[in-house]
Amino acid sequence: MMMMPVELVLLLALSCVILIHATSLGNVCDQRPKKREHIMRITEFGAVGDGKTLNTLAFQNAVFSLKSYADKGGAQLFVPSGRWLTGSFNLTSHITLFLDKDAVILASQDPSDWQVVDPLPSYGQGVDLPGRRYMSLINGHMLHDVIITGDNGTIDGQGLVWWDRYNSNSLEHSRPHLIEFVSSENVFVSNLTFLNAPAYTIHSVYSRNVYIHNVTANTSPESPYTVGIVPDSSENVCIQDSTINMGYDAISLKSGWDEYGISYARPTANVEIRNVYLGAASGSSISFGSEMSGGISDVEVSNAHIYNSLTGIAFRTTKGRGGYMKEIDISNIHMVNVGTAFLANGSFGTHPDSGFDENAFPLVSHIRLHDIVGENISIAGDFFGTKESPFTSIILSNISLSIKNSDSPADSWQCSYVDGSSDSVVPEPCPELKSFDSDYGRAEAL
Repeated sequence: MMMMPVELVLLLALSCVILIHATSLGNVCDQRPKKREHIMRITEFGAVGDGKTLNTLAFQNAVFSLKSYADKGGAQLFVPSGRWLTGSFNLTSHITLFLDKDAVILASQDPSDWQVVDPLPSYGQGVDLPGRRYMSLINGHMLHDVIITGDNGTIDGQGLVWWDRYNSNSLEHSRPHLIEFVSSENVFVSNLTFLNAPAYTIHSVYSRNVYIHNVTANTSPESPYTVGIVPDSSENVCIQDSTINMGYDAISLKSGWDEYGISYARPTANVEIRNVYLGAASGSSISFGSEMSGGISDVEVSNAHIYNSLTGIAFRTTKGRGGYMKEIDISNIHMVNVGTAFLANGSFGTHPDSGFDENAFPLVSHIRLHDIVGENISIAGDFFGTKESPFTSIILSNISLSIKNSDSPADSWQCSYVDGSSDSVVPEPCPELKSFDSDYGRAEAL
């Protein structure tokens, strides 16, 4: 049967959208950092790499000195082999922080060495506690052209003391992260190892053109709510060729918390995640939300290896969040030793305060999961929308999960207030995920 002209026009239009979207993401992932001609060593500013001397002032003075090279292509701050103890410090635009092989930046374990700053406007308060928060170890605010890289040097957050304070309810403010960029552009983080983040490892918020390549991030499986890479109200983000093993989530996409995120209205969009190895002991290897009030859209995940995780891929939200999660494509995933392969939960997470709008219902729609293999999986999927805002257009295809210790594979799927389609999915999903035919599902996935 010949295609009608209107259908042909629609197909061509959709193809153009897909091409433009892919090209945009590809341009982000294909970016490379600049080389700096001017190089200064941290030792020129009095730093001592004995693991005991506090070098916060040396890092601050070095960054201030390198500002003078901004109109000359920028400069590089070289950190040689050694153990360089420091509290929190800020970077500047047009700077490269380079860690040599066997160079370790150690985060101070004394809270007085960490500045205290206001909460992010899209959150309204700290994530751990109401009120202010500790500034991250390495910070960038309204910066351009910033590079943090090295010859596989290490940034160690020495997070155990922070985890103990969190578990014992003795924190004075919300925990710090290792690296945070706020309202910044053209940020590169590559060729480094990150250990023991107090909370998040790399946090990009209100930023664009963020490139994270060839990093390793690890915390203890017992570390409470530690997260690897967090694109937060950021756009044009590429995460690739990296290995992340965290206590909670490995990669988590966010965009603000309830009324604060709705008001700030800054989404996370145009994100590509590829060629990654992810483990999440008590959380999800890849999570969306639960703080997503500014919206999350246009995300592509491919070639991910997920292992030893409580949940493989999770979509989390709750009433009062508002926002949306849509136009998300996840493919070519290999899971091993995962509790729940897929989770979509519409009643997940807490509220920052009592000011949230009970009628701010989140939208979750147009999620495509395909070409996925899982071994030693406990539960295939839990999809729980809400009566007020069901999850729609969930497309599953070419998925094969080996369920352990299950006499009835059908019990490995649980669904409510969700609709979608499925094609070549083993074990067979719940009826709600077969509520429209696969041809419609493929069209919706476009």
